[in-house]
Amino acid sequence: MTKSLLLDTNNQNILAAAKQVLTYNTTSEGIIIPAQGLYPHQVLWDSCFIAIGLSNYNLKLAQKQILTLLKAQWLNGMIPNIVFSPGLRYWLDRHIWRSRIAPQSNPNFATGGITQPPMLAEAVVRIGNKLTTSKRKQWYRSVYPALLAYHEWLYIERDPKNRGLVTLIHPWETGLDNTPPLIATLRHQHEPRWINLVTRLKLDKLADHIRFDAKYVDYRQRNSTIEALSLYAALRRLRKQKYNTQRILEKPPFAIEDLTYNCILIRANELLSEIAKTINETLPPLIKNRIIRAESSLDQLWDNDQSEYFSRNFTWDSFIREPSIAALLPLYSGAVSPLRALELVKSITSFENKGVNFPVPSVPPDSSWFKPMGYWQGPTWINMNWLIIDGLKRYGFNRQAELLTRKTLDLVGNNGFYEYFNPLNGNPAGIANFSWSAALAIDLIMNTKATEL
Repeated sequence: MTKSLLLDTNNQNILAAAKQVLTYNTTSEGIIIPAQGLYPHQVLWDSCFIAIGLSNYNLKLAQKQILTLLKAQWLNGMIPNIVFSPGLRYWLDRHIWRSRIAPQSNPNFATGGITQPPMLAEAVVRIGNKLTTSKRKQWYRSVYPALLAYHEWLYIERDPKNRGLVTLIHPWETGLDNTPPLIATLRHQHEPRWINLVTRLKLDKLADHIRFDAKYVDYRQRNSTIEALSLYAALRRLRKQKYNTQRILEKPPFAIEDLTYNCILIRANELLSEIAKTINETLPPLIKNRIIRAESSLDQLWDNDQSEYFSRNFTWDSFIREPSIAALLPLYSGAVSPLRALELVKSITSFENKGVNFPVPSVPPDSSWFKPMGYWQGPTWINMNWLIIDGLKRYGFNRQAELLTRKTLDLVGNNGFYEYFNPLNGNPAGIANFSWSAALAIDLIMNTKATEL
C-alpha cells in the first residue's frame, strides 16, 4: 500500500468552498472578519483560528491577521477582544465599549476593553512551521515582544492569588459566551434592577423579535434576551471602572478562573517557550515559573468528588459545577497525565450512547441546560473540535482524532461553513459563511493523514 498526497474529491470541494468564504469575509484592509453583517469587526481568537487556516496556503495574509491584532495591543500588554472597523456605520459599537476611557488603552485604535482566549502563540507557531528557518526566526522576532508582554500582563494583572491560574472578568473573555458555568455565575451575582423589571414584565419576549442579531440568525439560536442583557450589564460595570482590573476585582460583577482559558494559556506558554528558544531569547522567571507549575496549577480545577474539571469562582473560591465542553479542554493543554487524558477520551466516546452523532456538543445532552441549537448551550463548534483533535493527537489518540476529524468535516461538507451545528442530527445553526469554520476545515484537511490507496 502506498500513500497518496492527493485529497479525495469531497475534500477538494470543501477546500475550494472554504477559501471562497474567507475571500468573501475579507475587508478592503485585508482583514478577515468572522462573518458579514453580524460580526463586522476583527475578533481576537477568531483571527487566530483564521490565521491557522490561512497558514496552509497564504502565509502573508495569515501574518497580516496577527500583526494587525498586535498593533492594537494596549500599553499594559493586553490584547483586546475586538478591534473595531472604522467608519460612521460602526460608531455605536465603538461607543458601547469606549476603550479610550482606559488610561492603558491604545490611543490609535478603538477596541474592546477585555481580552479573549490566548490563541496567538498557536497561530504564530503554525505560521512559523511553514517558513524557512531564517524567515521563521525573523517572524518570531517581529512578534515575540508583544506576545511576551501579553502573557506577562495576564499573570501580573489577572493572577492576584498567585495560583498560576488567570482570572477572567467577563463571560465574553472565555469565548464561550453563554455556557452554563458562565450564566450560572452571572445569575448568582446581583443583577441590576432594570433586568429584574424586564423579566417580571416579560419585556424580553418583545425584544426577542427586534434584536439586532435576529436580522441574521433565528433569535432562538442565540443568547436569550435576558442573558444578553446580563452580559451587557456586566460590561457596563467594567466600563464604569475604566477596565481597571484591580478595581474591578475588589467587587467584581463576574470573576472566575476559567478552565477553557487557562488550558489554552498553558499550551500557549509552551509555544511561547518554543518561540523564545528558536530566537535565543530567555523567558523571564515569571513565565518560566508558570510553565513549571502548569500541571499542578491545572490540577486545582480537578474536582475529586465528581472526577471532572470545572472552572472556579474567584470570589467564593468554589467550583462552578455546571457541565460544559470546557471539561475536555485539558486535553489541549497537554498538562494532564496520560491516565487522566484517557478518562477524558472515554467521556468523548460516551457521547455516542447519548444520541450524539456529530460530536463534540458544547453541553452534554443529558444536562438540563442542553439546547441542541442554542449557541454555546449544546451545539457542536468547529473550533472546539479542532482544539480537542489537536490534544488527542499530541497524547497519541490518533484513531479518535481521525474519527473526530471526519465527523467534523462531514458537518461542513454536508451543510456549509456555519457557525455551529446540531450535535444530534448535524443541522446547521447560527450564521452562514463563518470564517473560523472555513479556516479550520482547511487546516484539518491539509493536516489529515494521506489517503491510503
